Amino acid sequence: MHASNIQIQAIAPELTYELRHQVLWPDRPITYVILEEDFEGLHYGAIQNDQVMGVISVFQDGEKYRFRKFAVHPNHQGKGVGSALLRHVIKEMYGRSVPQLWCDARVTAIPFYERFGMKPGGAIFYKGEIAYTRFVLDLNTHVL
Repeated sequence: MHASNIQIQAIAPELTYELRHQVLWPDRPITYVILEEDFEGLHYGAIQNDQVMGVISVFQDGEKYRFRKFAVHPNHQGKGVGSALLRHVIKEMYGRSVPQLWCDARVTAIPFYERFGMKPGGAIFYKGEIAYTRFVLDLNTHVL
């Protein structure tokens, strides 16, 4: 599969749960990946042949927007699926005149976020044993 063969589209929150669980927190119950605010968010899926290959969820945070629960199926990682999803979200946020997009990124994913012009915006913290840091994209100065 190549990212050019996928469609990025809005999906229902429930369609994100399986990948969130499998990729992000497989050792926890599936309820761990279901967010209270899911029905207030925007959810996007990378779809190919009616299969969800990747998901990302975006939530309003004042004037800013935050993306969370960004997951790509292990068989499709490193093939452009995550990049296509994040590019789509960045364009969507531009269209909404959002000044800033941010996330709490796993430290292991820092190089990925830096490729999109995102900058560190805080200290390292932990969720369980996994190290995270905040990454921020200023959409007022970022060029697509």
